[in-house]
Amino acid sequence: MDPPECSGHSHDHEHAGDDLGLSLRPQIDLDGVSCLNEEVAGMGRSILKLHEDRLTAEPVLRSQEDDPELLLYIQFTEAVTVFSIAVRSVSNNNNNDQQPYAAAAPKTLKLFPNRDDLDFDTVRELAADATLELLPPEHFVDGTIDYPLRPAGRFQNILSLTLFFEANQAAEDDVATIVTFVGLKGKGSGQKRMVVEAVYESQGMPKDHKVPDGEYGMSAGFGAESEFGD
Repeated sequence: MDPPECSGHSHDHEHAGDDLGLSLRPQIDLDGVSCLNEEVAGMGRSILKLHEDRLTAEPVLRSQEDDPELLLYIQFTEAVTVFSIAVRSVSNNNNNDQQPYAAAAPKTLKLFPNRDDLDFDTVRELAADATLELLPPEHFVDGTIDYPLRPAGRFQNILSLTLFFEANQAAEDDVATIVTFVGLKGKGSGQKRMVVEAVYESQGMPKDHKVPDGEYGMSAGFGAESEFGD
C-alpha cells in the first residue's frame, strides 16, 4: 500500500537548507546536550548528526527497556529561531542479538523552548509549546520529513530546546523508543549565548502559560539535565 499523502510537513531528501531554513547543527552546543532515560550515556548527543549523515542507522538513541519516554535537552551556542524539526527512526525493532529488547519509532513528541529545569515529573504536567504526531518510519524510507513548528513565535530567539518523546509507534505502552536522527532547521541570530542570557535576565522570561492550539496537528503551551559519560 502506498503511504498517505503528506500534509503539514515537507520531505527533505538532499538539502541542508531550503525554505524551512538552514541546518542548525553548527549552532548546537554538543557539550550542553543531555538526555534522560537513555539506554547508553551520550547517545542523545550522538543522534544530533550532521545533515549529510541523517540517513545513517548508527549511532542510535534508545530508551531504557520497557519505558518509551525520552527527554532530550539541546543547548545552542547562540540565540536561534527554529522553523522545523526532523526525526528519523527505524521500523519496529524486534529482539535480536544486537537489540536485546523490542524498540519502536517515536510517535508523540512535545517541545519546550528555553527550559533547562525539566524532568519527567514536571514535563508530564506542563502544556507543551508544540506537540507533534510523527509519521511511522515506513513513510520516509529514503529521506526525512520536516515538521514546521507552530506557533512560530514560540521558537524565535531561543537558547535551548527540550524534546519529550512521550510515546512510540508500538501497540503496547511498555516498549522502548528508538531514534536515529534529530535535525533542526532555522536561522542563527549571531548573538552569542552569554549576551542573550544577560538580556533575558534583565527582561524576564514567560514560562508555563498556555496559548491556543496551533496548526499542523500541534498544540501550544511552555529543557532537562543528566550526566553523560564520555
